[in-house]
This record gives sequence, C-alpha cells and structure tokens, in this order.
Amino acid sequence: MADIVLKSTIANGNGAHTNSPETEVYAIFGAEPEVQAYAMAKYSRSSLSMKESLKEINTQKAEKFLNTFYFQYGHRSIADLAHIALAIEKLSILAAIVIADEQRWDGQERSTRYQDFRKSGYYIPDFGTDSSARELYTRTIDGLFSDYESLSESMFRYLADTTPKPAEMKQEAYERTLKARAFDISRYLLPLATNTSLGEIVNARTLEMQVSHLLSHTHAEIRHLGGLLKHAAASAAYNVNHESYRGLVEEIRQLSPELGDRADRELLKEVRVSPTLVKYADPNAYEMETRRELRQIASELMKGAPVEPTRPVDLLDDEPLEIELACTLLYEHCSYSYRQIRRAIASAGEARRREIIDAGLRHRGRHDEMLRAFRAGQQFRFDILMDIGGFRDMHRHRRCIQIEQSFTTEHGYDIPEQLKPAGALAEYEAAMGRASDAVGALGKITNPEAAESAQYAIPLGFRKR
Repeated sequence: MADIVLKSTIANGNGAHTNSPETEVYAIFGAEPEVQAYAMAKYSRSSLSMKESLKEINTQKAEKFLNTFYFQYGHRSIADLAHIALAIEKLSILAAIVIADEQRWDGQERSTRYQDFRKSGYYIPDFGTDSSARELYTRTIDGLFSDYESLSESMFRYLADTTPKPAEMKQEAYERTLKARAFDISRYLLPLATNTSLGEIVNARTLEMQVSHLLSHTHAEIRHLGGLLKHAAASAAYNVNHESYRGLVEEIRQLSPELGDRADRELLKEVRVSPTLVKYADPNAYEMETRRELRQIASELMKGAPVEPTRPVDLLDDEPLEIELACTLLYEHCSYSYRQIRRAIASAGEARRREIIDAGLRHRGRHDEMLRAFRAGQQFRFDILMDIGGFRDMHRHRRCIQIEQSFTTEHGYDIPEQLKPAGALAEYEAAMGRASDAVGALGKITNPEAAESAQYAIPLGFRKR
C-alpha cells in the first residue's frame, strides 16, 4: 500500500496558521469487491478511516450490510463501488456483441485484425432432432471458414505484391502489417457463430443488470451465458497466485504444521467476487413483455412493406419528443430505416403514437430502468447502415446511445474494394450468396428459435442498422 501524506495549514481566528490533520491518499489492494464496497459505503455513516473500516469488516458483515442497505433500502449506488473482473471464453461473436452492449462497461475482445480465427471453432445452436438443419448449418459454417482461410492467403499475397516494404521496416513487422490488412478484408467472411473470448471489468450494479438482460434474451446461448456469469460471480474466483501460494504454504507447513494450516486458511481461501449483489439477478419481465408487444406493433404498423434503400449514414431531422420516442421504440424491433418508420407513425395518428409509448412503459416494475430508447432528445441522431465487422469497432464507443436492430441478410453486404483487383471478388460473392441462402433456409425450419439460430450463419460482411 503506497501512502502519500500531505501536511496543510488552516487559519485560526487571529489569522495565524496552525497545523491541520495530515491528509492521506493511498491506494487499496487485496480487499474483496463486496468488502471494498461496504468499506466505501461506510464513509457515509462512519467517521472511521478506510484502513480502520477494512480491519473490522469481514465477508459476513459485508453480506449482512448489503442485504439490508442494497436490497431492503434500495441504496443501489453501493453496488457501483464493487468492481469485478470477469473472463468469458469460447462464446460466439454474436454473443460477445450482446455482452459488450452496456453503457457502463470496460473490456477487450479478441481482434479479427490481429488474430487468425481459422482454428477458433464455432457455436452450434440446438436444432433438436432436425439433423438436416444441423447438417446445413455446419456445412455452411465450415464452408465460410474455408473461404476465410483461402481469402486470407490470397489477400496477403496480393498485398505483398502491391505494397513495397519500406527500407527502414523489418521483414517481420512488414509481414505482420500485411497480415493485419489481409485479415481486415477476410474477416468479412467470418460468421457470427465464430468463437471468441473477452474480458470485462464492471461494477456489481452493471453486472446485475447485465445478467438480468442476458437471462431475458431471445437467444439460448446468451441466456446460458447470463446464468454462467451469475454463477461465476457467486463462486470461487480464479486466484492468479494460488500455485505460488500453495508452494509457500507447503514450505511453511514443513517448518510448523500449525503455522502452515494458518497460512493455508489465509492465503488459499476461496474468494467470491459478488456472492450478494448479483444473487437476485433474474430474467426481466419488463424487457421480455415489452419486446413482445413492440414487435407486434411494429409488424402491424409496417404491414410487411418492403425495406426501402437508404444512405449508409443519415443525419436525422429535429422532431417532437413524442414522435422520436415512438419511432425509436419500434426501430429496434424491425429492419426498417428510421425515416420509413417515421412516415408510418406520422400517418398512424396521435393515438397510435401514444399507444406505442405506453407499450414501452406498461410492464415496467418499480426497480426497472426505462428502456434505452427513452434516453431520447439528443441533438445529433444518426441512422447508420454498416457492415457487422465495422459495427463491432464502432460498438466500443460508449459516449453515445446505440439502438441496434437484429442481425439480418436483408440489407445485403459490403464488398471490400481490394477484392476486385486481387481477383477474389467472384469467390467472395459466391460465399456470401451461399451463406445468405442457408440463413434463409435455416430461418424457416420448425424450431422455436429458428430465426435466432439462423443468425449465427450470417458473415460479418452483411449490413445491420
């Protein structure tokens, strides 16, 4: 623990200065997240220093305090003080996008630019007894990985032939740079099913809301991940020092069995990062019921109209708040552009508009945050249609409010400009065509989540809003 002690002075009534208590600034290390949250929260109710609070707090005291003040009294900001690091490995790119879709979130995912995903494997949805659907799915994904490998190699050769190596650049750095540029192009063929890994650092309140959102999701994989995150928060965490500490404990035990047992209890004890604050995270009825209603309203309002072509980036006009709210609430639950939805809502009348807004609030419980669509009234609003690969880069920006639509092949796909001169355009278009056909066929099978399962076969080159 590093301490910084600052001595300051204050003036007394005669204008003279006397020494004040020393100001201390110190970092804290080694406290469990919920214990640390309790100690921080005690500043509000106690004059004890942080060091004094941490000395008297144990896990049981922290749990009792949090059960009282967090759950019974509703002081939810306490959970903001418990920060938790989690690793999530071998999940699909589709699921990783959902995991990272939090405003208060810090994390990092495997990069499709710097890593070769040929051997990553992929997620396979549950097709039940429909072996033909499973076979079509795996054949499609395997084909995309084969095309990805072929395109990566051909683009590297093309870039090497057309990009001279700067004299001052080492060969290793040159090849690494070209590989990254080649992967930037070939990643368009990677399907959303591709396995990836990510790490996140979140506070316990964000984790609680994240778990609830995941448990309420439309995709089985993501609901399963919600359960795994909840379990990980309440279970023994991975201790990076465990092996070295175990060796030390055994050495101590050789000298003194009694002291060795004590060292075992102190150094090798199991730590649970959030056994209390996340334990009540459950599926959110507000989210699920509202999604069902808004999907139905969007379907009825748009009446199966064809999706009109739009510009890739559309700066939207200022409009009354109620119209913006109604449009934004429906935007997430269809594939139409904002302007096309806007025209339909304008012609539907004020009563229909109020019905949409009411549907966005009707099922809200007393502790539910309003849907993201209600964070309206922003000065600049853009309707963006872009490839999924590029979207993953933009998705990391937290200083904006992002309302996403589902993954679809309906908007077509982007074509990297290097493909044609490299002689790889026909191969690319054929691969995207096969994938699109497979997605369409998989979406029509008799399975409760057929449309959701089909999305995993969509390559990153297809566009989304």
